[in-house]
Amino acid sequence: MRRRRARGQLWAFVHLGLRQVLDLLLLLFRREGSKEGELLTLRHEVEVLRRQVGRRAYEPADRALLAALSRLLPRSSWGTFGVTPVTLLSWHRRLVARRWTYPHRPLGRPPVDEEVTALVVCLARENPRWGYRRIHGELGKLGVRLGTSTIAKVLKDHGLGPAPRRSGPTRRAFLRAQASGVVATDSFHVDTVLFKRLYVLFFIELGRRRVRTTGVTGHPNSLWVTQQTRNVTGDLADADITARILVRDRDTKYVASFDNVFKAEGAEIL
Repeated sequence: MRRRRARGQLWAFVHLGLRQVLDLLLLLFRREGSKEGELLTLRHEVEVLRRQVGRRAYEPADRALLAALSRLLPRSSWGTFGVTPVTLLSWHRRLVARRWTYPHRPLGRPPVDEEVTALVVCLARENPRWGYRRIHGELGKLGVRLGTSTIAKVLKDHGLGPAPRRSGPTRRAFLRAQASGVVATDSFHVDTVLFKRLYVLFFIELGRRRVRTTGVTGHPNSLWVTQQTRNVTGDLADADITARILVRDRDTKYVASFDNVFKAEGAEIL
């Protein structure tokens, strides 16, 4: 049913688009005076209809056509539409979300039992030199099956770090002390009107809280990422900033050549 409905909406949009194209071709052979007169007449009729009609209902084909026609007019002329620019942009965001919607996956791991959680925390506090694998082994002797990653998460939720030191400076305190030499990197994407996805790579100097945007591309391959890294290291050197630590995630875009550029500058990759 949904597929038939989407197919019908597609044909409605194609039919509406062909009609507009034919009307545009006919307008090319008319005199300028008649075009301007008809335009003024239509504008006045639209104003009269807007006063008579309350909330207007738009079909999906109407929304797609209006969103496409809005690209042919400057933003200052968008007031001629029956909807506001905010509505046009919301339509586009809705289309982008529909395009990139993936099937829902089942939920992850079941929650850990409270008694098992208390047992993990008790073992970690009474034995501060025991690591995740040692606690995993001791739980196995008691017949409790629990993964090391789950044990690490339980201890982290209770404020207990890895062995042998489960107390000390927090992440916030560490970053404050080392901020002048820490650079973090990440990326985000933007979807254009024609659903083309653009990727933006940026770096943050934690000491000055300054963001450096290096480039935008539709294909973030290894050559492009490595070149952006060379650009930002050159900018940091010009600003007399020494990056001792680079913080990044495990995205596949960060290839070995990306890390090597920072390692050549004496930075450690976290």
